Amino acid sequence: MKSKEKIILLLLAAINFTHILDFMIMMPLGNYLMPYFNISSQQFSMLVAAYTFSAGISGFLAAFFVDRFDRKRVLLVGYAGFLIGTLFCALSPTYSLLLLSRIVAGIFGGLIGAQVLSIVADLIPYERRGTAMGVIMAAFSVASVFGVPFSLYLANIFNWHGPFFFVAGMGCLLLPFLIKYLPKIDGHLTENSKIKVNPIVLLKDIAKDRNQLLALALSASVMLGHFMIIPFLNPFLEFNKGFSKSQTPVVYMVGGALTLISSPFLGKIADRIGKHRLFTIMALTAIIPIAIITNLPNIPFYAVLVVTGFWFVVSSGRTIPAQAIISNVVNSERRGSFMSINSSVQQISVGLASVIAGLVVIKTPTNALAHYEITGYISIAVTLVSIFVISKLNAKVSSKGVVGSKEVA
Repeated sequence: MKSKEKIILLLLAAINFTHILDFMIMMPLGNYLMPYFNISSQQFSMLVAAYTFSAGISGFLAAFFVDRFDRKRVLLVGYAGFLIGTLFCALSPTYSLLLLSRIVAGIFGGLIGAQVLSIVADLIPYERRGTAMGVIMAAFSVASVFGVPFSLYLANIFNWHGPFFFVAGMGCLLLPFLIKYLPKIDGHLTENSKIKVNPIVLLKDIAKDRNQLLALALSASVMLGHFMIIPFLNPFLEFNKGFSKSQTPVVYMVGGALTLISSPFLGKIADRIGKHRLFTIMALTAIIPIAIITNLPNIPFYAVLVVTGFWFVVSSGRTIPAQAIISNVVNSERRGSFMSINSSVQQISVGLASVIAGLVVIKTPTNALAHYEITGYISIAVTLVSIFVISKLNAKVSSKGVVGSKEVA
């Protein structure tokens, strides 16, 4: 990989780090926020879902104009607004204001993920895109191994406001580097791309393209399956299994460290053996830790770390090849629009997962959670659906080919 490509990927990974951390930190804060605001599990799930639903809506609306502008400009506007929303979260004194602040952060955050993936797809050839996606996805690992534990440490030392101040501060430090070093990404701009997109026409084009529909279904099933068990994992470990607030951050630290090592490696494997094949192997393997985590017996904490760490690795092993395949179903001129729709589907799926989990899981008077195992069964079912969907997408790609692709899957 060229040095210029490495610099761009590192900058994009840094954006992903703060963006992912802001989203991830809300879930482990459940055992802080529910007692602090005296809210139910359903109200807490709405805090998680508020961000994702608003991001999904803004990403959907962005699909109708993002391909008419330089991707760098769109990314910077979205990132600046996201940081402002995150700062509002840090300053929120009530549940209602925190909920509103999550919505504001989500509106701008909905622009970020799609632009990052579009830039990677525009600049990195498909033959090396699995490796590039591995680098981008490593931001999730860094957020887990450093960001989440450190943010929870801040919450323990100060209060729950601290993690959001941390994310906003990190983003403000990063912004000048993005302005200076991220190049203009306007190679997709043509006379046709500057024409205003008719929303109805765009949606009809997607509806008529089986590849795009299957890609969106793949995104939805991957996100829904993965995030079904995350929102209440931290409260479950503390309130049901008796692990302390100082222990639960280690789950993210160990899982993040393992995926930090495995993500680039899995990206290369995806390019070597085929993205569809790697996805299927990882998805089937993920069923085992999902079943164990949501039906966790009374085992030592080191055994919990083994199971959750393995789950982190195989989960990233699904996401990397899936994102590489999805990024290649449309050409460059319409990639930003499609990836915005895709990002919208992902965000809404994550929000839906949180809402479903909130409806299933019940907080008892002792703060213990009931019915958490049902979220695991739902997650396993959706994971099996994702395997079916990607097999259909791979068959379509194999028979018709994909825009700009030299490799099928």
